[in-house]
Amino acid sequence: MAAPKFVQRVARIPELLALASTYPDGVSLGDLAARFGTDAATLREDLTTYLDLESWGWSFQIFRRSRVELVQPGGGDGDREADVVVRVVTDDASGLGVEHLSAGDLAVIYTAGTALLDVERDDDLAAALGVIARTMYGEEIAAPRVPDRHQFLAPLEQARAERRRVRLLYSRAWRDGVIERDVEPLRLVQTHRGWELDAGPVGPEGNLRTYLLAQVRDVTPLDDTFVPPSHLDARLFEQRATTRVRLELAQEARWAADVYAEHVTVVSEDDESFVADLNLLPPVGERVGLLMLAGGPTTRVVQPGSVLPDAVALVEELIAHHDRPLD
Repeated sequence: MAAPKFVQRVARIPELLALASTYPDGVSLGDLAARFGTDAATLREDLTTYLDLESWGWSFQIFRRSRVELVQPGGGDGDREADVVVRVVTDDASGLGVEHLSAGDLAVIYTAGTALLDVERDDDLAAALGVIARTMYGEEIAAPRVPDRHQFLAPLEQARAERRRVRLLYSRAWRDGVIERDVEPLRLVQTHRGWELDAGPVGPEGNLRTYLLAQVRDVTPLDDTFVPPSHLDARLFEQRATTRVRLELAQEARWAADVYAEHVTVVSEDDESFVADLNLLPPVGERVGLLMLAGGPTTRVVQPGSVLPDAVALVEELIAHHDRPLD
């Protein structure tokens, strides 16, 4: 079976550059295209993609200790792709040192680029990511768009950079109701649940709070600024520290373990249930409560038992809330 098109195109880049490096004055795209059985426009698109990404400072290091130039003869713009000269300028006498860029690396780059687009719209970045997609899949793909649910990322990131408080209208994740709260944005984190905001002010127990952006209904920047709390790095690290809880869950609730836990290690299982160690972020008891609701009456907390009071309290509160008759 032939290799996928993106593999073929990525795989020939090191060989193409190695060949071009043997021509001190450069070699035309037309000549290179003839050698590789393709057309000049395709080769230029592949090379331009890598040059654009290198200019953003992403350290793929496809061509280590060297740089690649695309030069139009005579300095003009010209219309013929085939006349464009590829010149590899090596700063190290030991040679080109071409490294292979895997398809997996391209996927990571594409994912990182789309995450940047979540925070701030950049048409040049979106266009370049479209080129990566075409390079990988060999077809035209629309440039990534910023989802509506990410509309609050940009104002929150600006407030964080300016150390400016914001007012959140927030649907609480662990309790019933919508609240309004003034917070101090300290860090935006992308997790498997989506974007999350770690924010002050520091609570009475020395803790910060985390808000799920999927639960944010509105963001209002405020005029007053704030000073980050002392030992901020340590506080942020502690905010993401997990607690290991061993649970027995029905197989049908495996999805819930993946949603509510940062990491899941299955200890044992059979056709009907499994026992797993779940690394849970705070609030641990409330997360266990949601797991109990998802897993049903067969769910069992193996250890530690200290999480049960908060878990049971949440379960009882949610059951009471949903049993209330509608007005």
